Amino acid sequence: MKLKVITSNPGKVVEYREALASFSIDTEHIRFPYEEIQSSELTEVVRYGMRTLKGLGLKDFIIDDSGMFVDALKGFPGVYSSYVQKTLGNAGILKLMENVKERKANFQCCIGCNINGSDIIVLGRCDGVILKEEKGTEGFGYDPIFSIDGKRSLAELSLKEKNKISHRGNAVSLLVKELNKML
Repeated sequence: MKLKVITSNPGKVVEYREALASFSIDTEHIRFPYEEIQSSELTEVVRYGMRTLKGLGLKDFIIDDSGMFVDALKGFPGVYSSYVQKTLGNAGILKLMENVKERKANFQCCIGCNINGSDIIVLGRCDGVILKEEKGTEGFGYDPIFSIDGKRSLAELSLKEKNKISHRGNAVSLLVKELNKML
């Protein structure tokens, strides 16, 4: 089976390829810009994206929308995580979190998969905290400032370790369970 991973983020493609390889699912990276709606819900963004792409004749694909939700910032950056990463970066989030004691946060990943004419939508989550400084060189985005145990950042984990615990790894596991029911 081969699924097109539609994203402009090569880091996501690497994570999908690694996570899906053991399930005999090949991936193909496709850069295919499409309109995304502004919504406070990841699932709504993914549903709209899937309708748009199917309307353009695409099939057998994966899209996702992910976000980091910081409790002390009332869920910010949430669905705006990509934009905030490009504009404020990790340094900006750390600045917003200066002198904040409660550092709970979570990553969420909503995956939409169209395969054999059917749609699957799953939501994975990873709970953790925002560190006080960047740590590590692996991964991408907010990985250097997010930790599930308050010690090691996601950027200090190997891809294999990260995929076992991350929001995308959890969502991919849910996706594979759904795919196994269908195939």
